[in-house]
Amino acid sequence: MKLETLDVGGVPVEIRTEGSGPPLLYLHAEQYVEQAEPYLEALAKRWTVIAPRHPGYGATPVPADFRSVDDLAYLYLDLLDRLGHEHVVLVGASFGGWIALEMCVRNHARMSKLVLVSSVGVKFSGREERDFADLFYLPDIEAFPLLFADPKRYAPDYASMSAAQLEGLARERQMLAHYGWRPYLHNPGLKRWLHRVDLPTLVLWGEADGFARPAYGRSLASALPAAQFTLVPEAGHYPEIEQPDAVIRAIDAFIAK
Repeated sequence: MKLETLDVGGVPVEIRTEGSGPPLLYLHAEQYVEQAEPYLEALAKRWTVIAPRHPGYGATPVPADFRSVDDLAYLYLDLLDRLGHEHVVLVGASFGGWIALEMCVRNHARMSKLVLVSSVGVKFSGREERDFADLFYLPDIEAFPLLFADPKRYAPDYASMSAAQLEGLARERQMLAHYGWRPYLHNPGLKRWLHRVDLPTLVLWGEADGFARPAYGRSLASALPAAQFTLVPEAGHYPEIEQPDAVIRAIDAFIAK
């Protein structure tokens, strides 16, 4: 992938770009970003994939005044304006799906379709109930089976990782807390404005997702004006990692309609 850093309204944004087809903006999940790179390379066979790293995740720092997902949503709307693309397919995975929803609530004039892969960001349950498992409380031995259908194969093996990779995972956890700790992984006001996301939308969900269960995904699809819901077998919360071919087939079929 081509790697560059663009100045977007005074904010440096690290962007990976690959492919030569129609534009697809990919917003990555809250963690395990590198594990999704084979999925992005496969997407790039059909699309021009534009994949920014959220500030703080890669080589670029977090601006001092960036405190919420709102800031990321406006940043990526500015990025689309700078790039000048039209009819963009917007794909957001988990935390990236939350950002995508916040973008579309504000302005989706440059977008043609929306794909949400295991998206967080909306509160559907009661005040004292959890929509998502608490990743900051659970030890890995309990969290990994919630996140992966096959944790032995796909969960990170810390012992085999380099120091740089371990540092990257720690930074991802730090940035997840920075952007999504309070309230935990949602915007209390977002549900009210989901009617504004009137793009054709595909909501993809891992059948074995124990972190944000498929029932949550169905609630999200039902709350959107033009959404369809699709389960991905043999996948947990990150189907783009465990079942990338199935995810791409579903996206291709959705875009072709």
